[in-house]
Amino acid sequence: MVEGLVIVPSRNGAKETMNRLATAVSQSGMTVVARIDHASAAEGVGLSLRPTEVLVFGNPKAGTPLMQAAQTLGVDLPLKALVWEDEAGNIKLAYDDPVWLAKRHGVDVETHPVLGAMADALAAVARQATA
Repeated sequence: MVEGLVIVPSRNGAKETMNRLATAVSQSGMTVVARIDHASAAEGVGLSLRPTEVLVFGNPKAGTPLMQAAQTLGVDLPLKALVWEDEAGNIKLAYDDPVWLAKRHGVDVETHPVLGAMADALAAVARQATA
């Protein structure tokens, strides 16, 4: 367990989980900024890595108010989700808990209205990707 990280097991393969995540993110009104295939990059330099892929995504309507509260949040936004195959062959999806991110940057999590909605949206797209 990593502090601040939400980890969800997936019933799907790594590529399918990532494809489903990208679709769920887009359908929820967020924008996919980048998709990074670490395993492919490793292969390109002669190294091996189990499937490991990152999706970078966000919504300025949610992220901007957080950065207005603490501009250093820009280092953690847009949001990212990691899909990987662990050493036992299990597929997992992980993302930073937005409340943990806000606390990390000194945002008053009790009074910031966007955090609950952001956490709910992330949980929903993670469920769609891993079901």
